Amino acid sequence: MQKNYLILFLLFTFYSCKKAASPPPLPQVNSFYKSVITADDRKTITPEEAKTYHVNKTYQYEYRTGNPGNYEYNYDVKGINSRGDSVCGNINVQGKYGAGILTTDTVAEVEINTEWISYGKLKATDKQGNEYHLIVK
Repeated sequence: MQKNYLILFLLFTFYSCKKAASPPPLPQVNSFYKSVITADDRKTITPEEAKTYHVNKTYQYEYRTGNPGNYEYNYDVKGINSRGDSVCGNINVQGKYGAGILTTDTVAEVEINTEWISYGKLKATDKQGNEYHLIVK
């Protein structure tokens, strides 16, 4: 009888010492939101973004896409560059940062990255490091 208990105890110990299987990997969340806004984002609206496309003339944005807490806004902007020349353009912004295209009298199109600095005011830089001070139209 003791032999049976000993065998049972050994089997129980053997199976309980088995290495635990690693948990299955978490499913990857598919999202149409980009972690970084690029200048090309303002050129087209994807089918996913079109589902949440919203226009509200009360606010300064041209349109917005996305869901609460993760909106992407499109703005027309104007401002000046570091030499004092007038610039205007269109940008997309998500959170504090964004990107877009500016046009000036001397240059057809300049790609910029933007950052909110105050309500309705942005600071932008282009790839050459030139700074622009912009306001939302």
